[in-house]
Amino acid sequence: MRRCSAALLLLLPSASALAAPSEEITARAAQAEARVISLRRDIHQHPELGFLEKRTAALVARRLRELRIEVREGVGQTGVVGVLRGGQPGRVVALRADMDALPVVEQTGLPFASTARSTYNGQDVGVMHACGHDTHVAMLLGAAEVLAGMRAQLPGTVVFLFQPAEEGGGPAETGGAEAMLVDGAFEDPKPDGVFGLHVGPADVAGELSVVAGPAMAAADRFAITILGRQTHGAMPWAGVDPIAVAARVVLAIEALPAREIDITSPAIVTVGAIHGGVRNNIIPERVELIGTIRTLDEAARTALHAKIERVVTKTAEASGASAELEIVRGYGVLTNDPALTAWGRGVLERTFGADKVHDARPTTTAEDFSYFANRVPGMFIWLGARDPAVSLADAAPNHSPRFVVDERTLLTGVRALAELAVAFNAGAGE
Repeated sequence: MRRCSAALLLLLPSASALAAPSEEITARAAQAEARVISLRRDIHQHPELGFLEKRTAALVARRLRELRIEVREGVGQTGVVGVLRGGQPGRVVALRADMDALPVVEQTGLPFASTARSTYNGQDVGVMHACGHDTHVAMLLGAAEVLAGMRAQLPGTVVFLFQPAEEGGGPAETGGAEAMLVDGAFEDPKPDGVFGLHVGPADVAGELSVVAGPAMAAADRFAITILGRQTHGAMPWAGVDPIAVAARVVLAIEALPAREIDITSPAIVTVGAIHGGVRNNIIPERVELIGTIRTLDEAARTALHAKIERVVTKTAEASGASAELEIVRGYGVLTNDPALTAWGRGVLERTFGADKVHDARPTTTAEDFSYFANRVPGMFIWLGARDPAVSLADAAPNHSPRFVVDERTLLTGVRALAELAVAFNAGAGE
């Protein structure tokens, strides 16, 4: 996994050495706020699933061209890359926003609520920006407006990554970050660092949280097929019951993190679905299980895969059945570069005040920003989206049909991205 090199660390100016928050960034962000909110509502009302973000991508490309930013479309299928070359020497920084929505029927009651529908896994589904990606796109477009407006004094180059399919998409449920990298998103120019952010209800609007090191889990998926021998439900001894075997497998593999993985390295195994049988008095021939594996350490990830294979195989054999296991490696551990994160936190505290920047805890949710942060040093930030009048207990979480964002936080996101980009690029030659 990529770490911040000593050379990069030397190039990062200390937060205390930086001037007071840029008055120009603050002013330009305030001027852009109404447009950012309008864009967010437009995107929210017209959500698109992973790798289907054609309308959103076209909107992004059009807005970037209006700002006289170089545009490449179709990067990673529906991704958009914008390149803004500043008028002053400096490094190259990448800023990322994800564009896709989820197969969720919206229940917020907002005047701009989505009524869109699409097809997901062969089913007709409602579509909603239930994870806040609409706000990510709007905030990054706002940061692009701010930075393009000060291009003459802008140090270095800023690469804007508008990414498809963070939630997965396509037949293999692959993510858009990997697809964009394969299509050359980090080539010509190659960034020296990358920043991203994500809204959520843990903090109130206008506040941020950061964590150094492993921040979000690796996410792998598995499929298990237990093969028994079909028989009458009244005579289980005449066959091999794969349902009973599946029950033992579920309990055994979900217990592995608690007993066979170092407790200081959090890990989770969850079975999300079991399918088998068609009738109450027939023991079927096969049962299928699918689920997810979450780890915050690559060594634990590899070890847990091997232990699952052992337990599944041996548990089936012990009952006279057999088992087939497939584990598909998904997003890697999202690791915030420690040195870059410490520096970036200083920039955020200088900009918003130390009381507005909090310590976050690692989470077992996953993010394919990890692909970008494995190529170059990266920092991923949590941005509060909760109305201060609403308690955390009453706030709908990400992926809920009732998930809402307090739009007052969008200005904070625009300023955070712009400040980090300018400060990072200005580090060249320090």
